[in-house]
Amino acid sequence: MFYDPRSEDHGLPHNPWLALIVPRPIGWISTTSAAGVPNLAPYSCFNAIAGRPPFVMFSSDSPKHSVTNAEETGFFCVNIATYPLREAMNRSSAPYPEGTDEFVEAGLTAVPCRNIPVMRVAESPVAVECRLSQLVTLTPATGAACANRIAIGEVVGIHIDERVLRDGLVDVEALQPLGRMGYMEYTVPPRSFTMSRPVLDAQEKAAK
Repeated sequence: MFYDPRSEDHGLPHNPWLALIVPRPIGWISTTSAAGVPNLAPYSCFNAIAGRPPFVMFSSDSPKHSVTNAEETGFFCVNIATYPLREAMNRSSAPYPEGTDEFVEAGLTAVPCRNIPVMRVAESPVAVECRLSQLVTLTPATGAACANRIAIGEVVGIHIDERVLRDGLVDVEALQPLGRMGYMEYTVPPRSFTMSRPVLDAQEKAAK
């Protein structure tokens, strides 16, 4: 099948788009409102976008408190959602009214970040503190309305629980990070494998 999402319907019972880009890591974003109320919400449109220096991004298809809070305060924290925390992550995704503390609703422990004025999830084995770098508004060439904004954050602090480290490396099987599949499906990496990047000799490099 083929369809142009700008002008054609896919003809399927459910939109297939996000079932094609999988698995997507989940950024469990914690922020603080301008009034000082903690907020926590999961985003599957999230990823690392640079390594040196580290930057991350998250976005959503509609205006949500996380982006608004990050814009107002200049900070956000990425907590890694894991299999043991799956139910709490899901509870935090409910459309609570403004001013609700999702840490409380999800039964989680909020502890202060080190370098930013935001709370993080104590139960999460990894938390990434970020200073808001840019907010990017998506603008479709068709002129169609789009409320999606991308929050880009510069990483200013990283918390790693010693329990997920093995021989100086992060053990993905110990971490058990949740990934979002299509529709209402999630996944956890069952195993990992190693591949080394190819090394070209001088003759091959010259040919390129």
